[in-house]
Amino acid sequence: MNEAMKLSLQMNGGVMVTRKDVLAAFQFRHATKRFDETKKISDQDFEIILEAGRLSPSSFGFEPWRFLVVQNPQLREELKMVTWGAQGQLPTASHYVAIVCLKDGMRYDSSHITHMMRDVQHLSPEMMEKKRERFREFQKQNGILETPRTLFDWAVKQSYIALGNMMTAAAFLGIDSCAIEGGNMSAIEKILAENGLLDNGRYGLGVMVAFGYRLDEPPAKTRQPLEDIVVWVR
Repeated sequence: MNEAMKLSLQMNGGVMVTRKDVLAAFQFRHATKRFDETKKISDQDFEIILEAGRLSPSSFGFEPWRFLVVQNPQLREELKMVTWGAQGQLPTASHYVAIVCLKDGMRYDSSHITHMMRDVQHLSPEMMEKKRERFREFQKQNGILETPRTLFDWAVKQSYIALGNMMTAAAFLGIDSCAIEGGNMSAIEKILAENGLLDNGRYGLGVMVAFGYRLDEPPAKTRQPLEDIVVWVR
């Protein structure tokens, strides 16, 4: 393999990923509308997809998300009734994930933020106080605390980082995916809440994503030319 084609990143198993490999994964990925119901993602492969979500970056490292893996056929059928964008995916996907996000739990003074700093990031009390104050300034300066909706929307924005990483990880494994927004989000949330999946209202729905193996070959990918969307500021 030409050294000029190698990325500097070396995977744990010693396998080098080339630039060509990276672009091939993005060319492979498409919004799969219907999956092959006879093909299921292995537990090992899906764990990698979930790990890609877990390891994704979040603002201040405070991880506003939870990943609900919806495999229950009855619950999927309920969701299908109010999710027009997943009519083909919900019945056929090997795995279906709803990414839900904290609401008030993302305030600078919440118990979740304390838990993340103390129990996950293992900060000292002094560092916790400094980081919380910086986080408070950030949230107030940028209007994140104006309304409960602005706070939640800010958390949801971060969930799309995890979404993208999960879909890209799937593409590297030869697994198809489709992000799902199309539907009555309030009705979807209501169904999730009635099934006890939103922790008594602490979480709200961010976005959903289906995974599996394509039933049909996709059409050619269409995108704007790079020169039309990139501006170099030198």
